[in-house]
Parts: sequence; structure tokens; C-alpha cells
Amino acid sequence: MALVNAPALQFKSSAVFGICSKPFNFLPMRSRNFFVKPLLVEARANTRKESAKIRNRRMRKKFNGTPTRPRLSVFCSDKQMYAMLVDDQNNKCLFYGSTLQKSIRQHPPCSTIEAAKRVGEELVKASNDLNINEISSYDRNGFACGERMQAFEIAISGHGFLPR
Repeated sequence: MALVNAPALQFKSSAVFGICSKPFNFLPMRSRNFFVKPLLVEARANTRKESAKIRNRRMRKKFNGTPTRPRLSVFCSDKQMYAMLVDDQNNKCLFYGSTLQKSIRQHPPCSTIEAAKRVGEELVKASNDLNINEISSYDRNGFACGERMQAFEIAISGHGFLPR
């Protein structure tokens, strides 16, 4: 790495730190065979996706699904919605429904919001078949509600899964 022949920024006095006897040099300094770069500190908050993952991990520590009271995990991507009833003790998925499934989407053809409502109805039917009357937790994976999520929640709230 070659040393740049540019004039260094030098300040002889500072209003914040008072008067300094030595000038500050903000260019890399050459010391024997290596360069010493000035310290650069950047503050960076978590992105929205990272924050959601952190919230989800924190919630998963508190709630675990059982065969009689499974955890309801729902994920919404940009276009689709996925829902699962999860038994965490046996590491099994008791029910899986998605707006991509042909049985939900085709008869009659519908939008993703209507398909999300149908996923909720299928979840209620499957929970009745499995004799599941309540869930241990409702896991939205840390993300906020959207139109598909609201349609899904309306469909399952009639069964008593959500306290509303």
C-alpha cells in the first residue's frame, strides 16, 4: 500500500478539547513495515429482519408446543402465507397449510387473501380431527400483521385459538 502524497488534516486547537500542543494527523501513519489506520467506529442498529429473528428466538425460549397444545407458527412472505401446528416435544409438524397448495387455491380460483382465509379454515378442520382445542402460543415469527395475516386470524378466531 503506497502512502498518498496529500496534505494531512491538521488542527492546532479545538473548541471541544482545548488547546493541543501536537497537531492531529488523520491520514494513515507509516510505522516500520506496516500502516496504522485511524480507528473508525460505526453505530449500526439491527435491520428489521434481524430484529424479527431476535424477537422470535426470545419467544421460542418461553413457549413450546405439545401434542395436545401445539404451537401455531405462521410466516408471511411477500406473496404467500404458510401456517404450521408444531409439536416441539416430539419435533413434529401436526398440520401444514399454505396459500400455494392447489387444494386451497383452485376451487374456485381466488386471491392470496381469500386463500389465507381458507388456510385458517383448513387448520380448524385439522385441529378438530386431531382433538386440539387450544394452542400454546401464536408465533408470527416476529413480523407485524398484514391483510393475509388478518384474514387468517379471523378464520381461526372463531374456533377460539386467538383471544379476541
